[in-house]
Amino acid sequence: MSTEIKAPVFPESVAEGTVATWHKQPGEACSRDELIVDIETDKVVLEVVAPADGVIEEIVKGEGDTCESGEVIGRFKEGAAGESKPAESKPEAKAEAPREEAAASSGDAILSPAARKLAEENNVDPAAVKGTGKDGRVTKEDVQNHVDSNKSSGSAAAKPAAAPALEVAQGERAEKRVPMTRLRASIAKRLVDAQQTAAMLTTFNEVNMAPIMELRKQYQESFVKRHGIKLGFMSFFTKAATEALKRFPAVNASIDGNDMVYHGYQDVGVAVSTDRGLVVPVLRDTDAMGLADIEKKIVEYGTKAKDGKLGIEEMTGGTFTITNGGIFGSLISTPILNPPQTAILGMHKIQERPMAVNGKVEILPMMYLALSYDHRMIDGKEAVQFLVAIKEMLEDPARILLDV
Repeated sequence: MSTEIKAPVFPESVAEGTVATWHKQPGEACSRDELIVDIETDKVVLEVVAPADGVIEEIVKGEGDTCESGEVIGRFKEGAAGESKPAESKPEAKAEAPREEAAASSGDAILSPAARKLAEENNVDPAAVKGTGKDGRVTKEDVQNHVDSNKSSGSAAAKPAAAPALEVAQGERAEKRVPMTRLRASIAKRLVDAQQTAAMLTTFNEVNMAPIMELRKQYQESFVKRHGIKLGFMSFFTKAATEALKRFPAVNASIDGNDMVYHGYQDVGVAVSTDRGLVVPVLRDTDAMGLADIEKKIVEYGTKAKDGKLGIEEMTGGTFTITNGGIFGSLISTPILNPPQTAILGMHKIQERPMAVNGKVEILPMMYLALSYDHRMIDGKEAVQFLVAIKEMLEDPARILLDV
């Protein structure tokens, strides 16, 4: 029996998506619930699985094609794997076969369109990637795994395709045009909207990180043994921000038209950088979370973000955002609001600097903090006091526990 393969039903905030990768080709056998195609939206990558055991009968929407919510993107035929042979005679398969044979004869790797695009964006030599797909085809996941392994090893192989640039004739100025991904286009639109609609202002302060660093050093081993995860800085900042948000409700609010919405809970978004762009998964009810809970959730979100597995529900509804540019070496910056939120906290690099302490100069590990806020909702006094509250709690971590 032939059934339609449809794009998932997108949330109201998502108008359309793009077919990213077909993991199965026409005539290829599938098992029930096996991943067959990825749909990329401007927020997440959605997966479509096989409805039953059978074969892909036809691909209606190819990789790179735009699809709407619930639109037919292919057809699936239920049945045994033996039914895959007739489907291989379809035009799509015939057209693909000569190309694959030609590539194989010339020693070139066979790449799916999505894999080729990702390889070009990351300067990856296709021949250096081991294909795990049908007939040795290099899939998007193979390219991504190759990129990730090179990043983690730090080897020179991380830039295998940089050499061709040397072949450019002297005086020639090469250019490369790459279309924006849906996520990047969405990020661009939201950032521009934030700057055009909000009365955005940034206030700065600095925090002595020595107390937090000493606390981590003292309890890191016990923390790992008890919770199975390392104690990082983000959990302290999240808890300090949560306590400060309870004291200054306007910073935890959002604007909806002409209404100011005050939230009686703290859902803190943590900005995560991925190869696809910046995403902001949300930690729900951080007031009820311990340091270990926060660290585990951040690691979970980071892994999901890297694999493109974050759900839309995990990235919506935050009341406040924290972004950490310090992991990339940023000393100071002015973060842009994450609408409809009214404030965002920017963390930065920890740097030893000479500081005046009780009339004497001491070298201390200092970090600049930046709070960007919507002046329509938050007065300067509240913003400054909010940032000072975070500074005081981080420099004396007992305040977080005692709520003082």
